[in-house]
Parts: sequence; structure tokens; C-alpha cells
Amino acid sequence: MRVVITGAFGFLGRRLVATLLQTRTFRGAPITRLVLADRVVKPDFPAATDPLVDVVHGDLISRLDDLFAEPVDVLFHLAAAVSAECEADLGLGMRANVDTTRALLDAARAQAAADGPTPRVVFASSLAVYGSSPELPLPPVVSESSMPMPRSSYGTQKLICEHLIADYTRRGFLDGRVARLMTVAVRPGRPNAAASGFLSGIVREPLAGLPATCPVRPDLRVALASPRRTIQGILRIAEAERGVGPGRLEGQAPVNLPALTVTVAEMLATLRKVAGDTVADLVTLAPDPAIEAIVASWPAVFDNRRAAALGLEPDPSFLSVVQDYVADHPDAVQGG
Repeated sequence: MRVVITGAFGFLGRRLVATLLQTRTFRGAPITRLVLADRVVKPDFPAATDPLVDVVHGDLISRLDDLFAEPVDVLFHLAAAVSAECEADLGLGMRANVDTTRALLDAARAQAAADGPTPRVVFASSLAVYGSSPELPLPPVVSESSMPMPRSSYGTQKLICEHLIADYTRRGFLDGRVARLMTVAVRPGRPNAAASGFLSGIVREPLAGLPATCPVRPDLRVALASPRRTIQGILRIAEAERGVGPGRLEGQAPVNLPALTVTVAEMLATLRKVAGDTVADLVTLAPDPAIEAIVASWPAVFDNRRAAALGLEPDPSFLSVVQDYVADHPDAVQGG
């Protein structure tokens, strides 16, 4: 079984790679090759030297022949330009998110048309496909049956890709599965260009002894998932048998990963409880209307029943999220 992961050197990609290399199987079958594809390859990733691994470095569209040089059984498509950079540069977002995804889907379609295996394509979408506006407000609780009305270019691009995957699946070109990710926090490493990046930064930076800025009002509610729960959800959706009943993936609709709903104030209070006043006081409130407009348009409360049918549950509390981060990244915590 040959498994390809795009965006493999990114934060979630690295965690997914590490998880698959622990078991070296997918749905109980041995993985024969694990292909890590990314535009940026980082030398500090020891998994890249595993004998099971091949690395494909470069722009994905230009490396499709390498990705599909041998049959692809499973494709995890995690690579993407993130929200704030898509809002700043529409062309970048369309190329990175829409054009690249369509090229991958067409390569998967060509493989099946040439009597190769029909690839299982697992796409990381986003809660940003939803949005609220005065003329069409979101319901108090959002589910997969709620109409997606994105209020950002990033959300629009993710929704376009969802529809393409659904249509290619309907036509039998591939077996597409869409996981809509909540905001993933707490992310380690350096800040990225995501509009939601501050939701990790207001915890990660203070724990490292660094100042952080919160650009939204403290009473803003957000939907979060820890890295552990996010990877668990992606894999569960990828491996599930199709059909009706517990543990099965019913229909072609996307699955919203389980959401933990918290306010920013509750996040900061948890940081204060875990690390004390000196650390929590490193966070400064500095409103940024552009950032708040994007993040506030996303839903915060989700009906998790579709995910629960697959055995997925949200994080129990934001305290558990912070504790997971400290346990997973002790070197990133001052005094850890």
C-alpha cells in the first residue's frame, strides 16, 4: 500500500507521518511506501530518513508525475495556503488551494481511468467554509446540514475543493473523504499566517516566556480541537468503512471534527491557572478588526453527532488541551 501525504512537513503533516510510522499500517494493511510531499522540506524531521519513506520536494503541481509514478492507494491532502495570506493575496490562495487540489484530483482520476486502483483521497477542509452575515445568520448550533456561506477567500477555496471532491467521488473517479477541521490549538513552533494563529500564540508564547497579542475581544467564542484529537479524527475518517451504522462513514457529506467551544477569556483564565499571573500577564489585548472579522464569522458551537457516530469526541476541556501541549512539547515551556 502506497500512501501519499501532501504538506507532510507542516505541523499536522508531521504528526500524521509520525502516527502512521508507529503502526506502519493503514486499515490493518502494511504500508509499503509512505511518500512525504511538500514545497518546503525541513531537515530536522527524523521520519524523513525512515526506510519506508520517500520525499518529494517542490511545488505539488510540478511534481505530480513523481507522486503518481507508482499507484497511489491513499492520498492525504493537507497542503494549503492559510487564511490570512489567502485574504491578502487572492491569487496565491487560488493557486495553492484550488488549482493544486484540482490537479491532484485529476491525477487520481487518471490513475483510476488507466485501470489503476481508485485512490482514497482524504482532504483537510475547515470550519471556515461557514460564515455568518446579517441577511443569513448561522444557526446557534451548526451541523453538516447547515448551509456553508464562507466569509473569507480561504473558506471559499476550501468549499470549492469540497464540491470538486464530492463530484469526483459521485462519478467513481476516487473515494473522497472530507474532514472539516476546527481551529487546531495549541500549535507548537513559530506563528503562521492563519487568522486564527493567535489562538495558539496566546498560550504558546507566554509559556515560553514571550509576549503575545490577542487581537479579538475576550468574550469571543471559538471552536477548537487539540492536535491529538485532530489527527485522530483525520485518520478515523480516512479508515472508516462506508455504510450505515456506528463506526461507518455514511454518504459523501463532509464530517465536522468534534469541537470544544470556549471563549478567549476562558483560554486566558486557563493559562493563568496553569502557569500563574506572571505568565498570563504577558498577553496584551490589542484589537485588530480585520482578524476579528474573519474569526468572528466562523461558528463556535457544533452538533458533533456525525463525528460521534465514528467514535470521535471533542477535547474534554481547554485545561486538557494545555496539558497535552506541555506534555508533548516540554522544551517549548520556560522552565520545562
